[in-house]
Amino acid sequence: MGHAVPHVLNLWRQQLGHVPESVWRRTELQVLILADNGLADLPPEIGRLHRLTTLDLGHNHLTSVPAELGDLAELSGCLYLHDNKLSELPASLGNLTRLRYLNVGENTLTVLPEAIGRMAGLIELRTQHNRLTTLPDSIGDLRHLRELWLRGNAVESLPPSIADLRELRHLDLRENALTELPETLAGLPRLRQFDVRSNHLKRLPDWVVDMPALEKLDLRWNACEPSPSLLTELERRGCVVLL
Repeated sequence: MGHAVPHVLNLWRQQLGHVPESVWRRTELQVLILADNGLADLPPEIGRLHRLTTLDLGHNHLTSVPAELGDLAELSGCLYLHDNKLSELPASLGNLTRLRYLNVGENTLTVLPEAIGRMAGLIELRTQHNRLTTLPDSIGDLRHLRELWLRGNAVESLPPSIADLRELRHLDLRENALTELPETLAGLPRLRQFDVRSNHLKRLPDWVVDMPALEKLDLRWNACEPSPSLLTELERRGCVVLL
């Protein structure tokens, strides 16, 4: 017979509508799951739960989150804010320097705060299906970032600082508005999978063959016809190209 895991409170899909006051007294909690509860607001009392390592607020109706979210300095696992109605994120998120996984996908964000560059522990950042046109310059400060998911935005360009993401392995830019590949990507030493399906690319630049770790380049649904010699060289280097 199962039993409750200490320091974990799982209230997933309980049709709460609001967070019960009793939750804010559970200061011993390390994991709090409030996903899929029709929550329209999150009180500042969330900042009391200073032992939290993972917080799931996905699949709700939040239009904002309080600055006190940045008081959760022990968040070192995951923060899920996806599938809400967030149009902006508080700069205080930059205080979450130990967080490894952040998902803010499926919202209405037009920008990410510059403070995101202070989230030095991030390994995976998911911002898919928002309204972003670019990324903040501070993105290059995320020196441990391995995966960046940007599918379904309106990204037209990337900042030069993207070249500083030396640990990046996976970059998903599907369904954006790129007209050319930024040359700042050329020197990323560990980028293995690069997905630019459904953009507005007209050509594949020669420098792509110099990307040392590239294993898969997905160019489908672009008006792009790379030269046979370029494709041959990529395949010779072990990179699969999908057209």
